[in-house]
Amino acid sequence: MSIIRPFKGIRPATDLAASIAALPYDVYSSKEAREIVSSNPMSFLKIDRAETLLPEETGIYSPEVYQTARRTLDAMIEDGSFIQDTSACYYIYALTMDGRTQTGLVGCAAIDDYINNVILKHENTLAAKEEDRIRHVDACSAQTGPIFLAYRPYRPLQEIIDQEKSLPALYDFVSDDGVRHQVWRISGQKNIDNISQLFKEIPHLYIADGHHRAASAVRVGLMRRSADPGYSGNEEYNYFLSVLFPSDELCIYDYNRVITDRNGCTFDDFLGKIKDGFKVRKIGTDAYRPEHKGEFGLYCEGNWYQLTASPELQSDDPVKGLDVSILQDYIISPVFGIKDPKTDPRIRFIGGIRGLTALEAAADASDGMAFSMYPTSMDELMAVADSGKLMPPKSTWFEPKLRSGLFIHRF
Repeated sequence: MSIIRPFKGIRPATDLAASIAALPYDVYSSKEAREIVSSNPMSFLKIDRAETLLPEETGIYSPEVYQTARRTLDAMIEDGSFIQDTSACYYIYALTMDGRTQTGLVGCAAIDDYINNVILKHENTLAAKEEDRIRHVDACSAQTGPIFLAYRPYRPLQEIIDQEKSLPALYDFVSDDGVRHQVWRISGQKNIDNISQLFKEIPHLYIADGHHRAASAVRVGLMRRSADPGYSGNEEYNYFLSVLFPSDELCIYDYNRVITDRNGCTFDDFLGKIKDGFKVRKIGTDAYRPEHKGEFGLYCEGNWYQLTASPELQSDDPVKGLDVSILQDYIISPVFGIKDPKTDPRIRFIGGIRGLTALEAAADASDGMAFSMYPTSMDELMAVADSGKLMPPKSTWFEPKLRSGLFIHRF
């Protein structure tokens, strides 16, 4: 049973939505964030990355950064840049990219569902990244970036969403990257109650993206509970901002790998080491994108090759059977000596949205090798989460990215 509830959203004034909405805080370096805020002073990055408003020598984890985020948010609410709905609502958030639309429901998920594994995870979090968002959420008393959740399609819920989408939208704009963003507010009490009840019939939710934001929101909620021994469980800090999508509307892109240090391995050495596990076919200079599970593209010294894993390397285990696991377990670790891809500087990860030319450039610049991947599927992601296991790092790349600043949940 999943607990989802409406909230009194803080959101941009209608004419400012397009200017305020920003990609997630962790997409940018500090330098890039400063450049964006300089060119667009309304960008939500000035709250999500508040060091952009402070001198460049300010440490990005300085207490002043989080205090500035709080002051800036308060000031934008005070001056009307943000408004707050007077009653608890659900919202609908649709993103359209390259002719494909995914439509999510915006509400608040329960931290207890995260703790009790009603909300399932598929990757580990890093303590340092958690600490940053814990300080940000705690200082602002708000979740400013939504958690990207998925659920298995449920027709009764979809019927309500389709009905509400037929009404006029609150926001409808196209961002600089060509993605269309549309938002509707669900304010009718009957549909609000029905949505809350229908989610109770959904056994599990899945974190698609935002593991660190979710973990941080939960940590802050638990901190607030500790400071409030008489808490009832209904306080807003017991819930975190989420956008929930039916899994069949989501698209996972390939998350590709570049080896920048071949570990002294010539190309002929490489072929000799993988010949028992992979069939190799030379493609030529045209970039190769795998078309089936179990296939990999290899770029080295100006040429592309198709690698096909032998049946002996396949596995019914939800983690070992992933293409990213096969590549790691049978090539990256034994051939290049990269045992921990989370920390080894000799491996780079490049999202498929950047194209295969980015792989070529990175491999050429380092005299390395690049591997193009067949994307992990939503079914694979949910199977891993259902089994209580975790994927290797950088297994999924979701597009389009949810924008921060369109919805704020304050507590």
